[in-house]
Amino acid sequence: MKITLLGKPGCHLCDDARVILAEVCGELGMTWEEVSILDDPALADEFWDRIPVIKVDDLVVGSWPITTEQLRSALR
Repeated sequence: MKITLLGKPGCHLCDDARVILAEVCGELGMTWEEVSILDDPALADEFWDRIPVIKVDDLVVGSWPITTEQLRSALR
């Protein structure tokens, strides 16, 4: 399972999502990666007004607001 946070530097909502990802993935023994939408114009076009976005494999499982319960449910 590939867990990805789509966000950008300096985004306080992305900071909150990082905390949630670290907590839930830590509990479940999973890893995650972060991709900045600023590094990919196509991602910026698609997600600019929706970040932070969490994807599991290629499926968007959440965007702001993201809760720990929502993420736990998506990862089960």
